[in-house]
Amino acid sequence: MATEPDNTGHRARLRQRLFEGGPDALLDHELIEYLLALAIPRRDTKPLAKALLTEFGGIAGLLTADAEALARIPGMGETSVAALKAAHAAALRLLRGQVAARPVLANWQALLDYLRAEMAHHAIERVRVLHLNARNMLIRDELMNEGSLDEAPVYVREVIRRAIDLGSAAIILVHNHPSGDPSPSRADIEITRQVAEAGKRLGIAVHDHIILGAEGHTSLRAQGLI
Repeated sequence: MATEPDNTGHRARLRQRLFEGGPDALLDHELIEYLLALAIPRRDTKPLAKALLTEFGGIAGLLTADAEALARIPGMGETSVAALKAAHAAALRLLRGQVAARPVLANWQALLDYLRAEMAHHAIERVRVLHLNARNMLIRDELMNEGSLDEAPVYVREVIRRAIDLGSAAIILVHNHPSGDPSPSRADIEITRQVAEAGKRLGIAVHDHIILGAEGHTSLRAQGLI
């Protein structure tokens, strides 16, 4: 009778390396392998971990992948999908906490780290609006819309109305380009200027519009486009 492989010793060694060496002690596939082992303990999860990283282009693409996309991979069940999404959620909460702790404009790198983890690898375009108070502290981070592979509509009236409802002194627009290229389109520039003009009339500043992609990010403010 065939027996299931005993991975106890191997996993114990991974665990010990993690405890002693910290987050950089394990390779990407080893981190995912160990995480999956918590969900499916009686299986050798190394091949599945490597297959997942290959399919999604690395650990960032894997953790940000939609649950439906993860579930389509052979060997992935609800428990293993949930394990990966829980890891992603924990990482986002850590990064979001660092953003919320200080004024956003004085904590720009933390904001970019959070936004990249949240949005850079999504397969569809999504639009977020970050609402800030008069001290530039984050008061709300909202997903405003999502669309197709290359477009998610932005409605100036909805953005400004929501800012008024929340009492926002300033906002930051954010969206991703699933193509990976964060270069702004003509439509991106035009909608940003429309929102900025509408906000100016009501005393609501548009600090920036950040576009994210797997290849990096673009700040329309830094490009002189606002």
